[in-house]
Amino acid sequence: MKIARITVDQWGLVTRQQARHAGIPPATLARMIASGTLERVTQGVYLAAGSPRPNHLELRAAYLQLEPGVPAWRRVPSSGVVSHRSAASLYDLGHLTADVHEFTFETRRQTRLDDVRLHKLPLEESECITLQGMFVTRPSRIVADLLRENEDFEAVAQITVEAIREVKDYLPNFVVELNRVATRVGEDAGNGRAVLRRLVDVAGDEELISQFEIFDEPMAKRT
Repeated sequence: MKIARITVDQWGLVTRQQARHAGIPPATLARMIASGTLERVTQGVYLAAGSPRPNHLELRAAYLQLEPGVPAWRRVPSSGVVSHRSAASLYDLGHLTADVHEFTFETRRQTRLDDVRLHKLPLEESECITLQGMFVTRPSRIVADLLRENEDFEAVAQITVEAIREVKDYLPNFVVELNRVATRVGEDAGNGRAVLRRLVDVAGDEELISQFEIFDEPMAKRT
């Protein structure tokens, strides 16, 4: 079946536009939905009957909505990158609620969906990876983005130490990203190392501090 060729490589999901591009007439698609062959997940996105329900189902459906005519395996970062709280949830980092699906684009995009939030921010390809079939910002970028949004510092600190301990990102990447947001949290411009030290301090992970030479250097004077 034409739909199956799409769903097998897309977490059991298919969009209305993808079905149309595959040659499925609207009347046939409507019958498949009415019969339960396809289960509606959200507007224009369906789960094939018999397919395992993937984790983060609603997030994946929202990801497909960003460019509903393009299969997930053909996406590029400019198609939208999972970010902020949604990205932290996908990595299973921290405990911030991710009831709104967040994505970052370099160009301005709009959505009418209440459960989707789009961010317009510069984004280098090195700041995201493919995780579970979607483009997702790295943990170091997640931390910087959350600080830009004035998220709870303690919650961001927990995400930071979990990412470092579980080797989901590397210490130098955190410093680079935090250099860009240092002044937002009261540190000197470009002093990402001081921000990182504060995050680890707030998380109460003294053992982690002692493991890295980066913390052995004198910190720049805080503002």
